[in-house]
Amino acid sequence: MPHVVAGLATPESIVVPDKMLEAAGLTVIVDEVAHVDKVNKRIRLSGGREIDYDKLFLGMGARSFIPPIDGRDLNGVLSLRSAGDAERIRRYIAEKKPERLVFVGAGFISLEVASLLAADGGSPRTITVVELMDRPLPLMLDADMAAPVADYLAEKNIRLLTGEKVKTILGSNGRVTGVELDSGTVIDADMVFINVGVRPNTELAEAMGLEMGQFGIKVNAYQETSDPDILAGGDCVEKINFITGKPEGGRLRGPAVMQGRLAAKRLAGYDIQFPGVLNAGGCQMFDLVVTATGLTDADAKRHGFDTVCAVVDSRSKHAMIPGMLPWKIKLVFDKASQRLIGGQIVSHTIGPSREIDAVSAFILGRRTIGELTTFTSACNPDISSEPSAEPITIAAEQALQKLRQA
Repeated sequence: MPHVVAGLATPESIVVPDKMLEAAGLTVIVDEVAHVDKVNKRIRLSGGREIDYDKLFLGMGARSFIPPIDGRDLNGVLSLRSAGDAERIRRYIAEKKPERLVFVGAGFISLEVASLLAADGGSPRTITVVELMDRPLPLMLDADMAAPVADYLAEKNIRLLTGEKVKTILGSNGRVTGVELDSGTVIDADMVFINVGVRPNTELAEAMGLEMGQFGIKVNAYQETSDPDILAGGDCVEKINFITGKPEGGRLRGPAVMQGRLAAKRLAGYDIQFPGVLNAGGCQMFDLVVTATGLTDADAKRHGFDTVCAVVDSRSKHAMIPGMLPWKIKLVFDKASQRLIGGQIVSHTIGPSREIDAVSAFILGRRTIGELTTFTSACNPDISSEPSAEPITIAAEQALQKLRQA
């Protein structure tokens, strides 16, 4: 979606065209479901049409959460969740040409949109990001890994205000003119972008009498709801964290795609369980790439883990190769089991940031500190650091030494 806002992608390029579905033998109906009769297995659409079903899948997604801030209904206060939202933001920028932009929330969507708009080569813009917590990307990064991100944003002239809360959105003649913070600071703004979370669309499921969890529709490992003939997946369902075993929202694209596939396999007769979420994700701001998976050290401690962590400064190529760029990795281990439970990467190039997928695989494989000291990567001096400095292995070696010293 951020690339649609910046005009670098079209809405059509991010959705599956109806014709492609129809060519695969599927019937596409564009309408709203008004009622579901679970007893007789019948759906009534808003236009009055009724459809019988044997199995039903719910993929109703989620919507942006806009905090109850005075002024949130002013023209120029925008959020991003759907292709329609992206089009509205792009139209507003094209028509109003805002020069003073305030972003509420320093999550990955806010920072990606902010950096894309700052780098689009148009009229100069003043960009301010307001974050309630003490660092950017607080759900992805610990404070030590977030610090270089904050410094980088400052270098790119993006003003980051942490530990601040928006009290009121100011306006005149129905249009936004600024925001006032709890601290009393007033920031002028022609556009305010709010992205502080989402809420699952569960109204239909609740009306059907399906069991609800704390974070959405309750499903089992096969994506079945409390009615075994009704399956659900994606942002509207509650998920289980692979590491903690506890329910959470986990509203990212990867789990949604996988849950849809697993539901289809269940309908086809396969018994493959959803393993739970690691919340692996990533974002790019200008040339800086941030990826993370599993638990941060702070999250792990909140869940009762006693942790041991290691941070390694690495490089994108062998030190002798021109064009080498730095990157940093942090691994989080559970001290009791010595299993890997989290990882974070901050990189000045895309390649090393993909190593987060190896970290995810090691978490899912329940690999331990000792086992990771034996890891070797496919090395080439043009695309990776030398074998003796493989960062996952070095991080495990550091963690091993910390255990001995404890």
